[in-house]
Amino acid sequence: MSLPSDRQEDPAAQPEEQTADTERPEVDPAPEPPPRRIPNLGHALLFVSFAVLMLILSVLILFAVGKSAVAHDGTVTVPHPKLQLAAMGATYLATLVAAWLIYPIVWQRSFLDGLCWNWPTARRQGAKLIGLGFLLGALAQVATYFISTPKDLPIDEFFLTQQDAWLITLFGTIAAPVFEEICFRGFLVPAFAIAYDWLSFPRTPQGLTHWETTTSLTPAAFIFSAVLSSLLFALLHAQQIAHVGALLLLLFSVSLVLTFVRVKTQSVAASAIVHGTYNFFVFFVVMTQTGAYRHLDRMTR
Repeated sequence: MSLPSDRQEDPAAQPEEQTADTERPEVDPAPEPPPRRIPNLGHALLFVSFAVLMLILSVLILFAVGKSAVAHDGTVTVPHPKLQLAAMGATYLATLVAAWLIYPIVWQRSFLDGLCWNWPTARRQGAKLIGLGFLLGALAQVATYFISTPKDLPIDEFFLTQQDAWLITLFGTIAAPVFEEICFRGFLVPAFAIAYDWLSFPRTPQGLTHWETTTSLTPAAFIFSAVLSSLLFALLHAQQIAHVGALLLLLFSVSLVLTFVRVKTQSVAASAIVHGTYNFFVFFVVMTQTGAYRHLDRMTR
């Protein structure tokens, strides 16, 4: 028979981990960082500057390649429209790849999220957006009938051959709208709006608190940004349309509509769909006139 033990547990002998757990003070969670207004003007200028640099380098490289591949009569074997499209395509690709890698580090969020690409919204409203693009293209075509233009425009050099015409159609329907919307509606529109609000918000404690704790932009900022970015959008295409004032005004108006779509839907993908559909309608009209580009001599303006 065993006798009961008189030994008692010493509280001080409890494991140190238990004592530490009971005496550990509660630590307040780290405060969330203030919201950031992106893309700001610096981000936009970096994107545009890099794109311009890539375009210059692409043109120089492709021009050198084209000049080196000459026939016996001295003519360049790489047609000029293809050279331009190749340079623009290389520029778009290099700029987007660099942006995809750099901006997530700066923004601490994904590139598409920082741009407000918002593909789910664009997909849900796809039918409406495509319809708006076709309507915008139809109205633009009607407007061009009342605009006096030169017999030959620089843009016509992309329709010298059937192959060139199909290349510019694909490029202008897919690649160009996506890149231009990322540049203008993704970067410049919010950047100009942020800059406007930063310059105009009241320098009071309340105004500073509002600026540091929110990311909302004022209607006046969006109006200013829409006008300025649309002016730049029209000027970007000025050379293609021989700087015809009425056509520049038409492109300015189209850009305003695209900006409205981007702001209304909070989706750059949505404005890209409208832009691409609008461009496709313009090409479709030429395709209809020329029998799918088989008879380019039938082109009328």
